Amino acid sequence: MTFCGYLPYSGPPMVVEHEISLKFTSSPAHDSEVYDNIRTPRVPASGIPIEIVLTILETAYFDDRGGPDIDLLSKCTLVCKAWSLHAQKLLFRRVRLRSHSAFASFTHAVNRNSPQGRILGDAVIQMRAVLDYNQPGCLNQSSLAVAVANCPNLYELDLAQYGYVAAGKDVVGSPAQERMRRPAPSFDEHSLALLIAGPHITALSFSNWSENNQSLLQLLEVWPSLKSLSITGTSPVLSPGMTYPPFPCALEELRLNCQREPAKEFLDWLLHCSAEEKSLRVIDLERQPSPELLDFLVEKHGETLHSLAIPSFATHEHAHAAMRCRSLRELRTESSWSSPVICRQMPETIQHLAFGLDLDTLLNPIVDLVKTRDDLQAVTVNLWRDGHRHPQFASLQMACAYRGVDLRLTRDVRRMRLLVRGDPVVPPTYPRTHTLDSMQPAICPVFVA
Repeated sequence: MTFCGYLPYSGPPMVVEHEISLKFTSSPAHDSEVYDNIRTPRVPASGIPIEIVLTILETAYFDDRGGPDIDLLSKCTLVCKAWSLHAQKLLFRRVRLRSHSAFASFTHAVNRNSPQGRILGDAVIQMRAVLDYNQPGCLNQSSLAVAVANCPNLYELDLAQYGYVAAGKDVVGSPAQERMRRPAPSFDEHSLALLIAGPHITALSFSNWSENNQSLLQLLEVWPSLKSLSITGTSPVLSPGMTYPPFPCALEELRLNCQREPAKEFLDWLLHCSAEEKSLRVIDLERQPSPELLDFLVEKHGETLHSLAIPSFATHEHAHAAMRCRSLRELRTESSWSSPVICRQMPETIQHLAFGLDLDTLLNPIVDLVKTRDDLQAVTVNLWRDGHRHPQFASLQMACAYRGVDLRLTRDVRRMRLLVRGDPVVPPTYPRTHTLDSMQPAICPVFVA
């Protein structure tokens, strides 16, 4: 066939010779200059505007694990003098202190007697600290208080405390209850005074792996400004025979992951103002609660609750408690089995649904929910075992695509938790995210050439 496709092939084409002469002439000088200017744009002599550089660095701040990209930001501090301070400020937004040597380096960097030290200290908004009395050269309470006092804009403190065990008595792999039978000192008056005089943080995460059940109560007295509280490990206990004034904070978020369920007396004291002001929006229970505990929390706060998360809604009692929350915007579970009545009774306000999926999961109610809830923004699915081979999995994908719902899939439950747990700031919409904007909107960037 020929090029046209409809004439028969009739042998090789005839070769025709042509004489061609070429004459090359140079273009005028001004045309060459215009061409060069178009094809080779130049960076201004003053460099890229620092506002653009800062926007690029903030966009690249988070890595794939949801934390700051330390390697990238560290390299950016070495590019040039104009970039250095801005990259350092981003590096100092989140700091970790695990030892006294780390504390010494940190306090030297944020020394309030130098302009750069004040800038870096003001940039710190999240701090993770570890008080591990088993480690040589560990961070102590007074050092922690000094570090916090050097960060006037700090809004979140993530603190872990490990009790002391005598040499040779620590058994690796021992049960959690035995590992928690370790003493830890209470906070001394000097450290508490420094913390009280420091920043008014709004988010506290306290992991207590010791037998001291009073440490959290001491910290709660320090910050009447708390809005988000996470309790892990040893359950705090109100001392019998003592009268406690109601906890003054109106919490917006409560996360519990205790070895034993906190007593209702403690929760009633902790959430007294939250119930009166109807402020609690998020309840995240990382361990399966008893029906009595979940019913207690929903009875007090279900009317205004926006987000509810527990490991499983398989039982009728847990499903019924979730159905009583008529303002829910987010419902999360990691289990692959939940009572189907939850999806059928989901309120119209739902924006995010997260669940586990395997071959035995009932997907039809979830597909129907995707098709009928106009406010739904995202569905997060953790694929257990052969969940991707579920017969209705394709129907879920099609329903989400047709309705414009973001379908987020994971095969690692840790990755799922990273996706659904954002910054400790109650968002206007769900799902929650990690963003620089939600950390501390009141802090305005300072541009220093």
